[in-house]
Amino acid sequence: MNETILETRALTKQFVMGGKSLEVLRGVDLSVRQGETVAIVGTSGAGKSTLLHLLGLLDRPTSGEILFDGLATTVLRAGERARIRRRRVGFVFQFYHLIHELTALENVLLSRMMDFSILEWWGRRREERARAEEQLVQLGLGERLRHRPPELSGGERQRVAIARALVSDPAVVLCDEPTGNLDETTAQEIIELLFELKRSTGKTFVLVTHDQDLAGRADRTLILHAGVLGS
Repeated sequence: MNETILETRALTKQFVMGGKSLEVLRGVDLSVRQGETVAIVGTSGAGKSTLLHLLGLLDRPTSGEILFDGLATTVLRAGERARIRRRRVGFVFQFYHLIHELTALENVLLSRMMDFSILEWWGRRREERARAEEQLVQLGLGERLRHRPPELSGGERQRVAIARALVSDPAVVLCDEPTGNLDETTAQEIIELLFELKRSTGKTFVLVTHDQDLAGRADRTLILHAGVLGS
């Protein structure tokens, strides 16, 4: 049986709004195995994106624990958490989060630049550029390397975002509504692409989605309701 790569224990998250405390997550327990695809579904406002941000170490829980490969992350310093996030986690978002002034290639390269010092990057820049180009070519964007996001279709922008997520060879890829901003035909193309990547790379995927087709193809589908996660 594959080993557990990502785990949460009694995870809670509260926000203070207007002087009142809003409990979004209420004791979430989750275990994700290496190579598994887990879909998390639920109504809008159920806390799905909040949970994904916690799993990706973009935010800290109010209480509870998040473990990567058995390592407790809540006790780590901010720099240590950032290193795990950059090297172990890839993100794919609904609205792409690409920089419009940069080309597709530059958007992918930027995520790699942040992982090195200036001197380290100077020595690795050609290798990293070749790696980013190869990733984009594999995703069907070989003719679009120098196009900026406004010059790309929605599906092409999402492919750039997927390339950016994969270029660092992360252990876990977190997808927040990856088809939510696409038309039905393009969404289906992205679904096929994601599961082809799963087959070819063996990576672990956690998907937050309203797309029943996407959720139905996952190894497991979990439902987040009123801050509680269940099957």
